[in-house]
Amino acid sequence: MLTATVVFLAIGGVAVAVLAVALLGGELLHLGHPDAGGPVSTEVVAGFAGAFGFAAAAASELLTARTAGSIALAVAVGALAAVPAAWLAWRLSRAARNMRTDATPQRQHLVGSLGVVVTPVPAGTGYGEVRVRLGGQPVKLYARADRAIPTGARIFVVEAPSETSVVVEETPHTEEAPHT
Repeated sequence: MLTATVVFLAIGGVAVAVLAVALLGGELLHLGHPDAGGPVSTEVVAGFAGAFGFAAAAASELLTARTAGSIALAVAVGALAAVPAAWLAWRLSRAARNMRTDATPQRQHLVGSLGVVVTPVPAGTGYGEVRVRLGGQPVKLYARADRAIPTGARIFVVEAPSETSVVVEETPHTEEAPHT
C-alpha cells in the first residue's frame, strides 16, 4: 500500500471517529452548536474530512500515486467527493437539531384520563394508587377519592393537584375495560 493511501485512510479514519463522537452528542469544538454561533458544525467538518480521506485513498490506489501529479489528482478526487458529503452532513445534522417533538405532558393532561385502581383508594383522607395513560405511556399515581374505591375498579381523573397525585371517581362498570 502506498504512503499517500495510508495518509488518506488515516484522515478518513480520524474523521469517522470524530463524526461518531459528534453524533453521540459530544460537540467537540462547539463550532456549529446553535448557542455558539459558529457557521460550521463538527459533523460537517468530520463528514468532509472522512469523504475526502476515503475518496482520495481510493483514487491514490487506482492511480498508483507515486508522483506529485498523481497525488494532486487523488487530492482533487477527494475534494470533489467531500463537498457533497459535507453538504449532506450539514442538511442531516440541521434536520436533526430542528426536529419538532411532541409537547411534554403536564399535570393538566391527566384530567379526563381513564384508568384502573392498583392499590385501594380510601374514602376522604389517605391515598391509594391508580394507573392511567399519559402521553401513551402507563403512569402510576397516588389517588384520593370521596368514596372508597377497591383494587381493579375503573376510574376517571377529575383533578390533578400535583404531578404525582390525582383526585378520582369510580366509573360505572361496562363491558369494555380501559387500555391502561
